[in-house]
Amino acid sequence: MPSQLEGAMDALIRVFHNYSGSEGDKFKLNKGELKQLLHSELTDFLTSQKDPMLVEKIMNDLDSNKDNEVDFNEFVVLVAALTVACNDFFQEMQKKK
Repeated sequence: MPSQLEGAMDALIRVFHNYSGSEGDKFKLNKGELKQLLHSELTDFLTSQKDPMLVEKIMNDLDSNKDNEVDFNEFVVLVAALTVACNDFFQEMQKKK
């Protein structure tokens, strides 16, 4: 039986590959695939944002090699950044209690 962390790693890999490769390179997310992943997997995050260009900005920020696609390594940067932001938010909430 995998540990919690191993399960989280497996889930992260599976989520990425569920969306990558439906168009073009099967190991990368194009802009449409990234948008679909964000809307399906991070619905609450996206609906709380008011910027209509958010997906474009995320794509530009993540695409470090500027190939107009997001590979797994670039995707993990997004997940890590959001995880850190969520942790910071919850720590601030605990301090206010």
